Amino acid sequence: MANSKYEYVKSFEVEDEVMLPNLIVVRIDGCDFRRFSEVHEFEKPVDGRALNLMNLCATAILEEYPDIVFSYGFSDEYSFVFKKTSKFYQRRASKLLSLIVSFFSSVYVMKWKEIFSEKELKYPPSFQSRVICCASNEVLQTYLAWRQNDCHINNLHDTCLWMLVKEGETEREAQEFLKGTQKQQKNELLFQKFRVNYKNLPAMYRQGSCIFKTEVEENVKYNENGTPVKRLRRKASIVQSENIAGRSFWNKLPSLLKEVGGFTEDVDKINPEYVRFFQFENKLMPSTWIVVRIDGCHFHRFSEVHEFEKPNDKQALNLMNSCAVAVLEEIQDIIFAYGVSDEYSFVLKKDSQFYQRQASEIVSVIVSFFSSTYVMKWKEFFPRKELKYSPSFDGRAVCYPSSKILQDYLAWRQVDCHINNQYNTCFWMLVIKKGKSKSEAQNYLKGTQAQEKNELLIKEFNIAYNELETMFRRGSLAFWEKEDSTITMTHENTSVETSHRKVIVEHCDIIKPDFWEAHPSILDEKPPTF
Repeated sequence: MANSKYEYVKSFEVEDEVMLPNLIVVRIDGCDFRRFSEVHEFEKPVDGRALNLMNLCATAILEEYPDIVFSYGFSDEYSFVFKKTSKFYQRRASKLLSLIVSFFSSVYVMKWKEIFSEKELKYPPSFQSRVICCASNEVLQTYLAWRQNDCHINNLHDTCLWMLVKEGETEREAQEFLKGTQKQQKNELLFQKFRVNYKNLPAMYRQGSCIFKTEVEENVKYNENGTPVKRLRRKASIVQSENIAGRSFWNKLPSLLKEVGGFTEDVDKINPEYVRFFQFENKLMPSTWIVVRIDGCHFHRFSEVHEFEKPNDKQALNLMNSCAVAVLEEIQDIIFAYGVSDEYSFVLKKDSQFYQRQASEIVSVIVSFFSSTYVMKWKEFFPRKELKYSPSFDGRAVCYPSSKILQDYLAWRQVDCHINNQYNTCFWMLVIKKGKSKSEAQNYLKGTQAQEKNELLIKEFNIAYNELETMFRRGSLAFWEKEDSTITMTHENTSVETSHRKVIVEHCDIIKPDFWEAHPSILDEKPPTF
């Protein structure tokens, strides 16, 4: 980060470390997946292919992040268990939940055609996530038993519901018919009315799926005489089990005993309220501006693999801007966004009650939607480039109490944009045009000031820095702006004036007050009423 007088805004960030020896679980849930499943015509009561897609995404998570040693999922949710000693991202809750949900969302979009080859993905899916701090192995065991019990209860109910609907009942009538029925009554209904033995349905539907790594022997190469050289590799396996929280299942898996620990007793009674006490909650302060900043994870490597132009790839920046516009259009409480390189800051209105101001939900939904949109829009901006692997972003939420401090935050990000872009422009000109190595270019620029860099560009490369594209030097702003009002005549021959809003993207100076004076409605603060 660049040093400037605006650095003080970093003091508003709060620590959210999950302290040792708590076990960390990150659970993701689909956002409005009932509508998503209807739009994409998933089979009822269960779409096996949709579950297989969820399992593929969860497997990718375990293969990408070694600190995750176990996962359990059903329907549109998945829970990921970290090893007890994990120091991943310094155990910061916001980083963990945003990174996992981002990568999961990206993989979901990338793997869609692999599972649904004949179906178009009509809009970006999104997931929300949260962290559960398990103070002991007993809490983890209770949590897993709770989630698997939910899987069974929900699947039994949905199986009955959709069998009744297929018989001609409306969905509301079927819901009323099943209200108050117990498990045994539902089983009898299925068998007596539909000749369906619930226990014979696929285990994945009834029990959910768990994924963990086991050691398998694989051929890694062949000797000169043709004999294979074998090595033990850790590979993710998907299994179904009737009781994933039972000692008989958990304690026979050496990797879990080593990385997490064992269970001493079986769970007799499940109390969901007890488990909810361990959810890592961070409700953001009321009447403050909420800023959610997302950053690309390892985007230096991502840009090299995908051969982005140096020092700036205009199409990559336009893709980021397009995703930001989509986020503003999707989440109406976001009124303004500022982005540069592989980061974007989203500002929610001061009185926003989006997700009751729960930080985990707000951050995860924004990061998830941005990530899935990025993958969906890739071909629009890079029609000749294959997306070689799933991108991911992490995020955090910070509260700023006044418009002045919020503007200083945005100024900090724009100053950072300018300093980094000026440095990168010099750096890549030295590498590309002068043939210097990266380390030589770094040493050459060490300690140079802004004026010296400008002189280097003009003297050595005939580049006037201030004439470079504004987007490169100042970043991009996305915000709502009213379009011209339109007047229409009604049947009663009276005129009605309506105004429409749209999200626009501009590249201008937000450090000086001119921009804010020209757009007073963006940070329109009304005085409090008493």
